[in-house]
Amino acid sequence: MSAPATISSSISVANAPCSWGVLEFDLPGKTLGYAQVLDEIKATGYTGTELGDWGFMPTDPAKLHAELQKRGLALLGAFVPVAFAKESTHADGEDRAVKTARLMAEAVGDLPFIVLADDNGKDLRRTKLAGRISSQNSLSANQWETFSQGVNRVADKVRHQTGLRSVFHHHCAGFVEAPWEIEQLMKLTDPKLVGLCFDTGHYRFGGGGDPLRAYRQFKDRIWHVHFKDCNPQVHEQSRRNEWDYFESLKRGIFCELGEGDIDFKTFAAGLKKANYPGWIIVEQDVLPGMGAPKEFARRNREFLRRCNL
Repeated sequence: MSAPATISSSISVANAPCSWGVLEFDLPGKTLGYAQVLDEIKATGYTGTELGDWGFMPTDPAKLHAELQKRGLALLGAFVPVAFAKESTHADGEDRAVKTARLMAEAVGDLPFIVLADDNGKDLRRTKLAGRISSQNSLSANQWETFSQGVNRVADKVRHQTGLRSVFHHHCAGFVEAPWEIEQLMKLTDPKLVGLCFDTGHYRFGGGGDPLRAYRQFKDRIWHVHFKDCNPQVHEQSRRNEWDYFESLKRGIFCELGEGDIDFKTFAAGLKKANYPGWIIVEQDVLPGMGAPKEFARRNREFLRRCNL
């Protein structure tokens, strides 16, 4: 099957189901159905989406293709969390990643990425310390070796079984959160197999500085970009009150674009100047049933138009 949407020479903008409360965590609350989410992504001015949790969208390739095609939406990727620091999880992670990649490849071709990540939010200490990680909270040398070998293994299997590429998503409440942890993972993984999904909000929340400087540092490895803002007041409250990741999320750490402290206009200009070849995926993580996702999405799209996107 051909892809349901074409890529233009400019940077295209998508949104993702996590902006509607479809998160990988086992959280209370009712999420919207995929049809409404896709309709609202289209209605608010976006031209692509990500898959969401397995089973959120149709798992029959022909049905998935048809649902995307009738809305003119491209499919850009799917999030697959794996507890890579434990070797015992690698085989299951490989199976889930290949299953997900095969669905997307059969539905739309080789455009989407498998977006690998740690099994975020499962380690109690890292979840408690999200946004406040220090070097003593990081993986040991042996754990790093196990972690990176698992990422390489899964990405290699996905590539050879389905033709899709894999990126790794650094993420707060996981073992790849702080800037030095991103750097370490990039050093230990195969640049031909594993790219970086760079997330502006998680980078800032995780202790990073200027996202554009980070983009320049990792430019050759960044194949996929998430636009997420970070509320500096909530960030400071999170540090002062020692909130865990989910409390910070509930309090609105990831706010509407333009309401946080990330300079998206400059970052977007930097992406264009560097001839970034991929898409921008807007993500404003909300808990199920929280806020007004369609209005958030509409205002986020309007904001990005003012950033010349």
